[in-house]
Amino acid sequence: MTGIEILLVEDNPADVMLTREAFEEADFPHQLRHARDGVDALMYLRREGKYAQATRPDVILMDLNMPRMSGLEVLDILKADDSLRSIPVIVLTTSRAETDIWRSYDLHANAYIPKPVSIAEFVDVVRTLGNFWFHKAALPPRRT
Repeated sequence: MTGIEILLVEDNPADVMLTREAFEEADFPHQLRHARDGVDALMYLRREGKYAQATRPDVILMDLNMPRMSGLEVLDILKADDSLRSIPVIVLTTSRAETDIWRSYDLHANAYIPKPVSIAEFVDVVRTLGNFWFHKAALPPRRT
């Protein structure tokens, strides 16, 4: 196994780069895949088009504020889909709005984490995520 399969759903290139760097610094075996928005994420998860050979992720890290389809819309679709609902979804977003937090949990997000401002805090968040989700929690077995 090449480590944990993570799908990052993020439209901001700077945040994608920061997330990649934080995962590298956190130093645990992983494969970080990227979808640029909600539409792209659903294509990836459904293995459509250019994603026909995509690996099912063990966990999804998702921003809320994206073009074409918001993270909340994606979460609603994922958790209603029998074949995808078991994938843990961690909302990682700049929004600290109570309505976004409540709505994310109402749609069965597994965690809601406001994005840290500094790189050091971001790395700490990724290490904490890695320790809990990839070392302590039992993730659902991968389906083919």
